[in-house]
Amino acid sequence: MPNMTIIEAAEHFGVSKEAIHNRVRRGSLNVVVVDGVKLVEVDSKAKVTTQTRAKAQSRRVPHASDDKYYKLLEEQNAKLQDKVEKLEGETRTLRDQKEEMLVQERIKIEQIYKDKDEQLKNILSTISSQFMLNAPSAEEEDEHLDAEIEVKEEKPQSVLVSLKKYLKEQGYSEKKQDKIKKKFKKRANKDDRIIILGKKYYINPVKYDYKDLI
Repeated sequence: MPNMTIIEAAEHFGVSKEAIHNRVRRGSLNVVVVDGVKLVEVDSKAKVTTQTRAKAQSRRVPHASDDKYYKLLEEQNAKLQDKVEKLEGETRTLRDQKEEMLVQERIKIEQIYKDKDEQLKNILSTISSQFMLNAPSAEEEDEHLDAEIEVKEEKPQSVLVSLKKYLKEQGYSEKKQDKIKKKFKKRANKDDRIIILGKKYYINPVKYDYKDLI
């Protein structure tokens, strides 16, 4: 009858060490102490069932498979880590490209508005210049006003003529014209014959006599 350690007996019967200890306590297995080591007496004729051997193998196999499993996990973890780092790098690149595109778009928009402002200024300047060119002079305004007044007045006795135009048509000299204008200025607010429109003096030579002023 060979003697085995607790571990060897457990592997021989395909059970746990606790099961061997329980058998020792129950007395189904004898124990001897050799050189201070507790050994179990095992009957060499004792049969080990197929189920018991399968259990023993199932307990031994996981140790080797666990190492392979952990190694596989480490390899997969390393691959995943590489993918994560690669994705992070691509993400940073895309973010930088996006920021660069936004900056370029902002510059384009600012340039477009700047060009539009310049075009608007040029248009306004052109319109202003054209308006100044087409604007009538003071002399033309007086003549135009005289013409409108003459057209509107249907009766001959209601014809108004600017004093300046009348004196020019009568052929008075500039010196004579200045004297007459001064007289009209003194009498303007007191004489009903003198019509004031704006800063211009108008007379009605058909209806009134101005010999005392001219």
